[in-house]
Parts: sequence; structure tokens; C-alpha cells
Amino acid sequence: MTDRTMISRRGALAGGAALLGAAGTTQGAFAAMPEAEGYAPVPGGKIYWRRFGSGGKTPLLTLHGGPGAAHNYLLSMKALADERPVIFYDQLGTGKADAPTDETIYTIQRSVDEVDAVRKALGLEKVVLFGHSWGSMLAIEYLCQGRGAGVEKLILGGALASTPQAIAGQQRLIDGMPDGFAAKLHGLEKAGKMATPEYAALTQRFYDNFVLRVQPSQDALVSFEALSKSIAYRVMNGPNEFYITGVIKDWDRRKDLKTITQKTLITTGEFDEVTLDCHETIRDGLGGPKRMVVMKGCSHMTMVEQPDAYNALVRGFLAEA
Repeated sequence: MTDRTMISRRGALAGGAALLGAAGTTQGAFAAMPEAEGYAPVPGGKIYWRRFGSGGKTPLLTLHGGPGAAHNYLLSMKALADERPVIFYDQLGTGKADAPTDETIYTIQRSVDEVDAVRKALGLEKVVLFGHSWGSMLAIEYLCQGRGAGVEKLILGGALASTPQAIAGQQRLIDGMPDGFAAKLHGLEKAGKMATPEYAALTQRFYDNFVLRVQPSQDALVSFEALSKSIAYRVMNGPNEFYITGVIKDWDRRKDLKTITQKTLITTGEFDEVTLDCHETIRDGLGGPKRMVVMKGCSHMTMVEQPDAYNALVRGFLAEA
């Protein structure tokens, strides 16, 4: 995920109105769906959680991106709650969760421990684990640490097993953009002019190509606003999506993927900022059954760009033995 202050303002009213109108036929079904929310204690403070549905099938626990994007952009996936509980939560440092100012607590390990704390608080002995972007990193780290008891299946979207590999892929995307994009971008970075409107405009061009290729939904706008304020994003990631200088910059679990044996669905977009090789590395490295799907016309936020198609894909995977 990324610093989306600019995108959060881009066509907000028009895009939001169009998406709300398109979703009107499903509002009645969502209104009748059981819903609960609350706070749970985790290392460092409290997180905010939401649960939709109450079906008898294994709950789906979602891990949002960022770090710091809040859960909202994933809410189109609550359509899956007609068959099972679907749980979202704001990780520490974003959204409605606590946001301690002590920067030292924002670590990968604390985030892993947070997943266990959420599962304990909500009684989630068995789950299907879903992670998107940073959430995919968190899911992989969680399972590589042997925390996978009760995790029946795994879904990874916009996924990476290595931050250095992802950074290299993003640099290839930057190098491939026209009109001297890379030279302009890196020139401003070297000159210390990353706070200028010119740099912001170049960053936006990257996002429009590789992060979100449609107008943001209202739920996505909430996540973008949360991300722009998130201490977790600044400390763990850095100033933007492709200039990663924070805690996660050296993270790499490529050699350990074989220890993950759950049946896994890997999803990505044709134009994903997390490039195809990152997803292929995961597919080829996992120790259990897996398959990968590339969604045409999508970039990083596939569930926002094509929510119905994405839910159908996930629903089919969940129905498999």
C-alpha cells in the first residue's frame, strides 16, 4: 500500500457516487448481514475489529496493507460473509486502532504477535488467512514462524516474500515509464525535493498506473486518508511506495517459503506494482498446493478495481476441498 493523500482527493465525489450507485443492488443483502465490532488488546495497545456474517464455515481473517492502510479498502470482501464470518481489523498505528507515538514498537515481530492476540481475543481457533500487500508479508512471516496452527487455507494478494525483490521490480516499472520519468523522479530524490508538487505529481503517475487504475471507492478513500496519517506507515515503510526506507526494507523470507504447507491462492493484477516475479517466487517456493491468478486490467488493488470478479475468485477457492 502507499501514501495516498493525493489519490484520496482524486475524483472523490464523482468516483464515490458512481461506485455507491453500482453497489445499490447489494445494499439490502449487506444490511441484513449480522455485524459486530469492538476493540481487542494487542501488544502496544488496542486494535479495532469488525466481523460480518455468522455462517458455519471457517472464518476468513483479513490482514490489510500498508502498514497503515486500515481495513476499509478490503470491505468489498464482506460479500463473502453470506457463507462464513469475515473479520477485518485495523492494525496498531492506523485507522481506529490505537496509535502509540513510541516508534520503537512498530516492528514486524510485534505485528506477528498482534495476529495471535487478535485470534485469541476473537476465539479464532480455525481461520482462512488472507493477506494483501504488507498483509501478505505479515501472513508469510506469521506462518514461517510456526504460528499456523488452525490456519486451514491461505490467500495472498499483491504479495511479496522479499522487500528487496519488490523494490527491484518497482524500479523496473519506474525505468519503463515514458518521458524521462525515472530521471525526473530520481533527480528530485537526490536533490532532497520529495516534498515538492513536482515530485507529488510524478508519484501520482506511478500510483495511477500500478496501484489503482479506477476511481477509488468510498471505502478506499477512508483507507487512503488513514494511510496518510499513519505512524506505522512512516516508521515501517517510509515516505512512499517505491522509496522504502523503514523497518521492512530488508525483510526477506524467500528461502523459508517451503515451510508453508497450507493450500494457497495467490492473486495479482496485470499491472501490479508488486511485479509478477514476486508472485512467481511465492508460487514456486511454497511447500503446499498452490495456484496463481493474474487479473487482467488490474493493478495492485484488485479487490477495489474488480470487486465482483475478485470475490468470485476467492469464493471458488474457499469452496475447494
